[in-house]
Amino acid sequence: MRSSRATLRAGLSVAATLPLLAGALALSTPSASADNGSGRHLLQGTKPLWATARADRGATAGSGKVSARVYLAGRDAQGLTAYAKEVSDPQSASYGKYLTARQAQARFGATPGQIKQVTSWLKASGLEVTGTNQHYISVSGAVSAAEKAFSTQLHNYRKGSRTYRAPTTTASAPGSLQDAVLTVVGLDNAPHYVKHDDTLPPPDAVFRNAGPFSTYYGSNVNQKLPSVDGVKAPYAIKGYTGKQLRSVYGAGNKSGKGVTVAITDAYASPTIADDASRYAARNGDGHYGGGQFSQVLPSDYTDTEACGAAGWYGEETLDVEAVHAVAPKADIVYVGAASCNDNALLDSLGKIVDNRLADIVSNSWGDIEANETPAVAAAYDQVFQLGAIEGIGFYFSSGDNGDEVANTGTKQVDTPANSAWVTAVGGTSLAVGKHDDYQWETGWGTLKASLAADGKSWAGYPGPYTSGAGGGTSKTVAQPFYQRHVVPSELSKANGGKAMRTVPDIAAVADPTTGFLVGQTQTFPDGSQQYSEYRIGGTSLAAPVIAGVQALAQQGRYGIPIGFANPSIYARSGSRLFHDVTDQPRGVHHDLANVRVDYANSFDASDGLLTSLRSIGHDSSLAATRGYDVVTGVGSPAPGYVASYDLFHR
Repeated sequence: MRSSRATLRAGLSVAATLPLLAGALALSTPSASADNGSGRHLLQGTKPLWATARADRGATAGSGKVSARVYLAGRDAQGLTAYAKEVSDPQSASYGKYLTARQAQARFGATPGQIKQVTSWLKASGLEVTGTNQHYISVSGAVSAAEKAFSTQLHNYRKGSRTYRAPTTTASAPGSLQDAVLTVVGLDNAPHYVKHDDTLPPPDAVFRNAGPFSTYYGSNVNQKLPSVDGVKAPYAIKGYTGKQLRSVYGAGNKSGKGVTVAITDAYASPTIADDASRYAARNGDGHYGGGQFSQVLPSDYTDTEACGAAGWYGEETLDVEAVHAVAPKADIVYVGAASCNDNALLDSLGKIVDNRLADIVSNSWGDIEANETPAVAAAYDQVFQLGAIEGIGFYFSSGDNGDEVANTGTKQVDTPANSAWVTAVGGTSLAVGKHDDYQWETGWGTLKASLAADGKSWAGYPGPYTSGAGGGTSKTVAQPFYQRHVVPSELSKANGGKAMRTVPDIAAVADPTTGFLVGQTQTFPDGSQQYSEYRIGGTSLAAPVIAGVQALAQQGRYGIPIGFANPSIYARSGSRLFHDVTDQPRGVHHDLANVRVDYANSFDASDGLLTSLRSIGHDSSLAATRGYDVVTGVGSPAPGYVASYDLFHR
C-alpha cells in the first residue's frame, strides 16, 4: 500500500501477505494534533518509529528529490467521523440516512478555498504542485524545500540492512491550515508495497493440484495411509464450488441481484473476462449478463517489477469468481490500482467512493501493523468514513500468518483489517457434506507432517505450523463502540491498559485444503497459454465470500445498502444467525486432518508426488473458542443470517 510496501494475498498452502495499513484511532479523527507552541500544526505519525537516534546516519543532501502527497482534511473532519458512526449504527436515529457522493463532497470535502491556501503554502516553500484532486495535493521538489514546508529536517536512517530517508521530528503545517491539512505521506522513502499472497501461483507458471481428491469433505479416504488418532484422514477436497458455499452459508433463494460489489487489487488480468465466464459455465454459477462484470483501470501502470505485477492476476481471478459463485446475479466492478503501493491503492478506493461505484468493496491485500504509520492510516480511514456515509461497506482479509510471530517474530495484527472502519474477515476450515449440507467448521490453522519414506507414519506428526487466519489485538487502534460488551476484555486488553480493536469481525472458508476451485489462464511448460482449474484458499478467499454473502443480504433491502456492516454484525453476535466456530467442533472427538497430495514440480507427476497430512484447527497462538474469538470473530454466517437483513424480516 503506501509508497513501497508489499501486499500479500491468501492462497494455496503457502501463505503470502499484502502490506495492510495500520488503522487510525478508532472512531476519532486520527490526524494531527494542536499547535505545538510555535504556530505550527503537528501532523502526527509522520516520523516513523524506525527513525531513531541510534539509526541516524546523518542529514539527507538538500539537493535530493522528494515526492509527497498532502492529504486534505475537508470541511469538517470530526463531523465526518461522527456522521459515519451515526448512519452505520442500527441504534441511531440517522441509521441508513446515507448521502450521495455529491452530497458527501459538498458537506465534508475540501473547499476550493482550502485547496488554494494549501497550494499557495506549498508553492511558497519551493515545492512544485504535480497534481490536485478533492483528496490530496501531490508535490515534488528538493529535500531543502520539503524541509522548509514541513518544518523538519530529513536524515538518512538505517532500517535493517538498508538506509532510508525520514523526518527527524514530526512534520507540521502552518497553524492557519490546521483545518485544511490532514497529513502528509512520502517524506520517508522506505518501501511500503502491499503484497499479494505467494500462495497464488502466478499466471506465467502453471499450478495444478495432484489427486486423489474428495468431492465433499470425507468422501474419499485411503485406508492404506497411516491413521491419525486411530482414524483414517480423508483426501483434501478438489475445491468447493458456489453451489456448496451458497448452501452452507444460507443463500436461500437470494442471488445478489441489484447489488454491486467492487473488488480492488493491483494491475489487471488480461484474461479475466474469458476466465470468469468459462469458470461460471463449467461450475454452474450462471452466465454473466450484459454489463454485469466491468473494469475501471488506470491509464498506465508503475512498479510492475517491484510489485510482481503478473502475480496479481490470480488474485483478481479468485476475487471475481468467488463473489460471482456466492452472489451470481450481483454486478461486479473491478477497480485496478496502478501499482501495489499505498497511494495507488488509495486512488482505486477513492474512485469507488467519489463515483459511488459499488455498495460493497472486497479487498484481499494488506500488511503487518508494524509497517503502517498513522499518517497513511489517516488517509485510509478518511476514505472508509466517506464510504460509510454513502452506504459503502469495506471488507478486508485478516491475513494468512496467524499471530504473525512465525512471520515477523512479533505478535501483531494485519492492516487495513485493523481499521475501526472496515470489516475484517477471518478464516475457517470447512466441512461440506454429501448433500451440500453444513457439517462443521474450525478456525483455519494448519500443521504439516509429510509421509515417512516407508509410508507407515507421518514424520514428526503433527508437524510445524504453515499458515492460518490472521487475528489478534491492535496496538494502535482503540476499541470501537460496536465491539464493547462482545469482545472479552482478556482479548481487547491483551496488550495491557486500555481496550483496543480486535480482529477479525466475521469469518468464512479459507483453509487451502478445504478451499475454492478457481479457473485461470496460465502458462504451461511448453509455453502455451491454457485455461485450467485449481484449488486455492486463504483469507483472500474468505473476504470475497463474505462480500458475496453481504450482497445476498442486501438484496432483501429493496435498494437500501447495508453500508458499514460492523455495528449490525455485532448486534447479531451470540445468536443462531452465526455458526459459533471452535477448534473442536461438537460431535468430533479426534484430531481433524486431511491428506494432501502435490506435484513436486507444481504441474505433473514427472518429478514425483509429495504426500502430507494437514492438521486442522491449530492457528499459531490463536484459538477459535465459544463466543467471539481472534480467529473467526463472531463466527461464520448461518442459515437465517442473510434473511435477517430483509427490511420486512420478522
